[in-house]
Amino acid sequence: MKDIITLAIESSCDETAVAILKNGREVLANIISTQIETHKKFGGVVPEVASRKHVENIDIVVQEALDKAEVGFKDIDVVAVTYGPGLVGALLVGLSYAKSLAFTLGIPLVGVNHIEGHLSANYIEHLELKPPFITLIVSGGHTHLVEVKDYGRYEILGRTRDDASGEAFDKIARAMNLGYPGGPIIDKLAKKGNKDAIDFPRAYIDDSYDFSFSGLKSSVLNYLNGKKMKNEDIVVEDVAASFQEAVVEVLSNKAIKAAKDKGYDTITLSGGVAANSRLREKIVELSKGIEINIKYPPLILCTDNAAMIGCAGYYNYINGVRNDMSLNAVPNLKIGER
Repeated sequence: MKDIITLAIESSCDETAVAILKNGREVLANIISTQIETHKKFGGVVPEVASRKHVENIDIVVQEALDKAEVGFKDIDVVAVTYGPGLVGALLVGLSYAKSLAFTLGIPLVGVNHIEGHLSANYIEHLELKPPFITLIVSGGHTHLVEVKDYGRYEILGRTRDDASGEAFDKIARAMNLGYPGGPIIDKLAKKGNKDAIDFPRAYIDDSYDFSFSGLKSSVLNYLNGKKMKNEDIVVEDVAASFQEAVVEVLSNKAIKAAKDKGYDTITLSGGVAANSRLREKIVELSKGIEINIKYPPLILCTDNAAMIGCAGYYNYINGVRNDMSLNAVPNLKIGER
């Protein structure tokens, strides 16, 4: 059987990323041009700036990926591209480039859901992994608990009702003037703090798999404001550790519960917050003795990248998904939607 070479493009937020994969799981190149330093001074991503940076970077990143993989355009069999969810201007840059490339080369165009891309990152790292399993997708914009029934077939068991977990990390980091992005900073500080110092609330919504982090965020902000009004010292390491523990405890417990309820022996983590060291520790702790395997990708595949998009695109492709030139950006695309 002929090898299938996929060129994948990801531009949903502030990373211009291009990857080239063979048969969906073998990464030949995974190039990421990040804009973090550009957006740091704003305390978050500025959509218009992100779009302009994508326009400036995409040609360079595509060529770098081809060079790294030691392939030419003539070797590409399919173009995969993120078309949602994300920032509409940023999505349109990658989508327009992918369309022109597929049209010029006369090869199929396959649109990829960014959230499905995140869960597919585990297929690259764990070659033995195959559906069905439970996945916890946690990032700056998304917190989903999903039953993966097959490649491209999903059932959402739970989602956040307000803030995404990564969004909560960023907001608390901003409130303590720690910088952006907040997740890695809080993770680092928490290692020096006492996770039991402050009893922040854990939100468990009835018997639901849904999440809520707005109450926790408000509790942390009230704690910080109360300390400031009383002119009391704030131990940022303890705040970081206690807040982080409240988040990862709920995420881990819900994922373990879903796996037990549904009878699965595998849980995967994906998305930017899957890089959090305490989340990885906590869910592994809870899985001990109950025969549930925990899998997660390396750090480079947790944050936005094109390798995960190429993997998801490959499985879309072999399942018969093809898109024409009318494919448009869908900034609020939900998982499982086409």
